[in-house]
Amino acid sequence: MTDAAPLRFHVPEPEFRPGDTPDFSQVAIPKAGSVRRPEVDADPEAIRDLAFSIIRVLNRNGEAVGPWAGLLSDEELATGLRDMMLLRTFDKRMLMAQRQGKTSFYMQHMGEEAVSAAFRKALMPGDMNFPTYRQAGLLIAGGYPMVEMMNQIYSNEADPLKGRQLPVLYSSRDYGFFSLSGNLGTQFVQAVGWAMASAIKGDSKIAVGWIGDGSTAESDFHAALVFASTYKAPVVLNIVNNQWAISTYQGIARGGSGTFAARGLGFGIPALRVDGNDYLAVHAVAKWAAERARRNLGPTLIEHVTYRVGAHSTSDDPSAYRPKAESDAWPLGDPVLRLKNHLIARELWSEERHKQAEAEILDTVIAAQKEAESHGTLHSGGRPSARDMFEGVFAEMPAHLRRQRQDAGV
Repeated sequence: MTDAAPLRFHVPEPEFRPGDTPDFSQVAIPKAGSVRRPEVDADPEAIRDLAFSIIRVLNRNGEAVGPWAGLLSDEELATGLRDMMLLRTFDKRMLMAQRQGKTSFYMQHMGEEAVSAAFRKALMPGDMNFPTYRQAGLLIAGGYPMVEMMNQIYSNEADPLKGRQLPVLYSSRDYGFFSLSGNLGTQFVQAVGWAMASAIKGDSKIAVGWIGDGSTAESDFHAALVFASTYKAPVVLNIVNNQWAISTYQGIARGGSGTFAARGLGFGIPALRVDGNDYLAVHAVAKWAAERARRNLGPTLIEHVTYRVGAHSTSDDPSAYRPKAESDAWPLGDPVLRLKNHLIARELWSEERHKQAEAEILDTVIAAQKEAESHGTLHSGGRPSARDMFEGVFAEMPAHLRRQRQDAGV
């Protein structure tokens, strides 16, 4: 018997580290419009190839092409562009506010605006999202008051959550936005449970789960797929693959599956990959998956291929683990610029109109910020009452909490 070679421990490594010149030429990017659009009731086995391709609508010339195009009106496209511009401007102002000490923490959406903004427009009133902390576009595109979002970020006296959530962990039942959790992955399985409950009640509302690429390594991700596939839950399960967790590149969580979408195939769940920087493609895929859920055809798993341009959060320095120029080299471009160029190509927009819209949006955000700050910020002005920590948990407050509230003098 020959001696076996020593075992070797394998740790996946990203192709580029700080100091390297990023090159994404090896990334397979299908031609826009080349990926087929199956019927909504297609058998998952018949569309396995969609888990390994990327659905795209906008080509390099700003034209919408292929079978996934043509679902949005001119007005809807212009609204989509404004939604993304509003989210980007909101981000800039809140990041600045964090740097000024007006809030403790913030997370940007730079480069990922199309994912949540476009998806929201495919949903109906009463549908429930179970988001991560980078889907504020669901609120922006859904018309949630921006001042309320800022009040929550500042934890001021007008904070709708009474200071009981970290900044950016929003919650609004009326706008289909389930309370955010800082514990990553938990809401994927919660979305499936909510969808199952909707079906049990005979309701018509569907659920939408969201998770990042890094969090797919959590057990909740796999539990969600088990229950969704077993009970054919009316749910759309989204993986936002922005290439990086807080400091770990996507290959650590992806393992040997090739793509994140491919993980759905083993559960018999139809799985698709979409260009997450293409507003039209995201919306089209979202409509397809939502209709499938409403027809009692079960869950769909969607991988949104995008790139996190900014830091993971204000507590992160991405220059420590990736090249500074990597986002510039990302081949799928900027979602705002791509939709802008599409509207210009169709003579529905112009550079002058875009600059005017930027100025109008900035004025709107600054006005909202002034109103929110009139209620206080993290370190100055009004803040929620300490009494609020005892409210909203029990229908009838237990005696020991009543005593604690009395002892606290609130």
